[in-house]
Amino acid sequence: MGRWVYMFGEDIGDAPPKQLLGGKGAGLAEMTRLGVPVPPGFTITTEACLAYTDSGGKMPDGLEEEVDEAVRELEERIGRGLGDPKSPLLVSVRSGAAVSMPGMMDTILNLGLNDATVEGLAEESKDRRFAFDAYRRLLDMYGDVVLGVKREHFEEALAQLKRNLGDASMSDQDVPADKLEELVGRYARIIADGAGAPFPDDVRAQLWGAIGAVFQSWDNPRAVRYRKMHDIPHDMGTAVNVQAMVFGNMGDDSGSGVAFTRSPSTGERVLYGEFLANAQGEDVVAGIRTPRPITEAAASPGREAESLERSWPEVFREISDIADKLEKHFREMQDIEFTIEKGRVFILQTRTGKRTAHAAVRIAVEMVNEGLIDRDDALVRVEPESLEQLLHARLPSPDELEARGIRPIASGLPASPGAAMGRIVLDADEAERLAEEGKDVILVRRETSPEDIHGMKAALGIVTATGGMTSHAAVVARGLGKCCVAGCSAMTVDYEASKVSVRLDDGGTVALAPGDVITLDGTHGKIYLGELDVEAAAKVPEFETLMGWADGRRRLGVRANADTPRAARTSRSFGAEGIGLCRTEHMFFAEDRLEAVRCMVLSEGDEERAKWLDRIAPMQREDFVAIFEAMSGLPVTIRLLDWPLHEFLPREENDYGSVARALGVTADVVKKRAQAMHEVNPMLGHRGVRVGLTTPAIYRMQTRAILEAAVDCAARGIPVVPEIMIPVVALSSELAAMRTIVEEVAREVLAEAKAEIAWSYGTMIELPRACLVAGSLAETAEFFSFGTNDLTQTTFGLSRDDAGRFLAKYLDDPRGLLTADPFARLDTTGVGELVRLAAERGRATRADIKLGVCGEHGGDPRSIAFCEAVGLDYVSCSPPRLPIARLAAAQATIRAERGR
Repeated sequence: MGRWVYMFGEDIGDAPPKQLLGGKGAGLAEMTRLGVPVPPGFTITTEACLAYTDSGGKMPDGLEEEVDEAVRELEERIGRGLGDPKSPLLVSVRSGAAVSMPGMMDTILNLGLNDATVEGLAEESKDRRFAFDAYRRLLDMYGDVVLGVKREHFEEALAQLKRNLGDASMSDQDVPADKLEELVGRYARIIADGAGAPFPDDVRAQLWGAIGAVFQSWDNPRAVRYRKMHDIPHDMGTAVNVQAMVFGNMGDDSGSGVAFTRSPSTGERVLYGEFLANAQGEDVVAGIRTPRPITEAAASPGREAESLERSWPEVFREISDIADKLEKHFREMQDIEFTIEKGRVFILQTRTGKRTAHAAVRIAVEMVNEGLIDRDDALVRVEPESLEQLLHARLPSPDELEARGIRPIASGLPASPGAAMGRIVLDADEAERLAEEGKDVILVRRETSPEDIHGMKAALGIVTATGGMTSHAAVVARGLGKCCVAGCSAMTVDYEASKVSVRLDDGGTVALAPGDVITLDGTHGKIYLGELDVEAAAKVPEFETLMGWADGRRRLGVRANADTPRAARTSRSFGAEGIGLCRTEHMFFAEDRLEAVRCMVLSEGDEERAKWLDRIAPMQREDFVAIFEAMSGLPVTIRLLDWPLHEFLPREENDYGSVARALGVTADVVKKRAQAMHEVNPMLGHRGVRVGLTTPAIYRMQTRAILEAAVDCAARGIPVVPEIMIPVVALSSELAAMRTIVEEVAREVLAEAKAEIAWSYGTMIELPRACLVAGSLAETAEFFSFGTNDLTQTTFGLSRDDAGRFLAKYLDDPRGLLTADPFARLDTTGVGELVRLAAERGRATRADIKLGVCGEHGGDPRSIAFCEAVGLDYVSCSPPRLPIARLAAAQATIRAERGR
């Protein structure tokens, strides 16, 4: 059996520190070795948590003895005793997983207090108010986290006490000592009533209750939900850190705060953070008080003296020096928690800081320029999915809006940038429900808590009345890429009355209610009434630099799924190296085109159909010309018509009438023809190559339009690389027969034009049988493009249009039926194996066959890593995901070279 417990700074051998000690424990251990002022303590490993969970809640053998020994060593170092009534040792018990999960798991502070030790603490500190403030905090946290007593009971008792004192808005630190003693008694009764048992007087029982609660918090609903959101494995477990308490609530020369070594919003290289005087750390991150800035530059005009830099200059310099030391050591932006106890600085945590995509890109590039990291490190540090944030729209500046007579109704802190519009919602569950109905919502809270995580994820933006730039709302919003305005002090949120009121500068008020629409400017911390027009996202200079590095490192090509000239132009602006999927049926959804296609489909006989095909052909040709112009020499893979037929048949009376008039028949005739073409399962019906072979005039028309457009462009000096792709192929004979038709049309077009155009012929692999016979398909095809959307459907036997009704239950099932939506992330063990097999068999027949993926999996980073491992040539995805794919492809190359 290995060890379960390590003192901070102790040698752990060859074990990966974060995996064994969790991120918090690893940081504490490393800071201790660096000589940073860290209160001593010990870490119970993640392995102990996993053993506890696997045994159904039984502490692993040997853990109790190791913890007892660690407590004895801690007592010797501090010179205090856990439970000693005269010189009590108090400890914090905090979670710490290998991957940071801010606020998702549980913490207990001031553990070790009881009716005897609180008197010893009061006597020793000569501050009775401080001692009972610490005691009431312990009762609050322990009652909630360990004993399951709802926190609102404690909050209401404190609120009632303030009302009794005549000031409902009184700050916690202003409650006098004798009233805190009364409050402690009230809290004890709340625990006894709510838990059915008294708060444990035995401090050892307190400690083991807290350790068990932290272990259990790994699987609490908010932690599980957070891991799903951020794709964090569920089998890592959390460490437990037991650390000697230092106190930021010992008077005006004490305090607590959070500092980032760079701005988590913009990435600017400045010390960024907040603190509260006479407060414990939980007060800062919980957002129950609005803190003060660390630096003078970050303070509001006229309030510079309130900053840590001005009010405690020596403390500020020490924290600045430590922050600089930690960033240089870890070579990464750090998020640091600190406590000041009677003027003395202690560091309680350091970890890699959460940041916006803008900040992540800027920090990565600037750290390369500073010589802290190399380009490969910079590339793997930026989360590909986060790049979507850089494309988010923003509002015009407040000055521009004011010049147009538009003024905010409230201002707060710019906690997370961007713009968001939606209807006000005051409850996280309601936000999630409405978002699932397709409604845009803004979650408005006094302050957010970890229990709100699902509502924050569902909302487009978040507003809090209290809290600062390092509050729970701000940190989580930045991690989720959500717009957030925090600490809006002019706003009052009344949950009971279900209303929000905002005090205006002129003394008036604005009354808001759930359902009212507001617009947030998270970049400037402004809130506007109603909907406002947004602008394109701001340019981030470092983004182009990073993308240039990514393009220089990746092996995989990156193409776009684009069906229109506009989409093709957009794709080029996002860095596409061609079009991997042009779905020709999508070119017909415009109303004027749709009717012509409906008439072609419902025509009676080849002669009538040919008339409508002649009308459609110029539309196709014009689009192909514009797409070739946009791509200018880059490959364009054009999939010939692949309808699910039902999408093109008329369904409304007006549609029947208009098609009937165009065909010169009655609406009843059109209805009968449409009914005759009805398919029970159109996704597996008369589509793709089956249409091309049974009605070859359609594919002939499309082939002619493609090559005529290519001839047109080539004649004007525009290089073209057309790739004609045949969909839904199951038989090699289908593909060979279709090639004969396509080649015949190509010869006609090129002979008529007296031109030479190089073009290639291939197929979309989207059926399991096609994967199995890929060797014979490669005798005809010069390229395969894996249509992983349909390949997933046909391999799983799942309809992606209907699976949403039950797939969520599979994903949420504790038995792990599915760990990811197979339509969002490639199923590498099933569908992926078919892709691998088809690639191998295709190459065995044609060594130079080109292989790509054109399903939406082409924009998913993990799926891209699989494509790299299989050795495909390119991925193709929707235009907005192109930057994600480019970066993910570079990361896949780097990680493959690094052997992981």
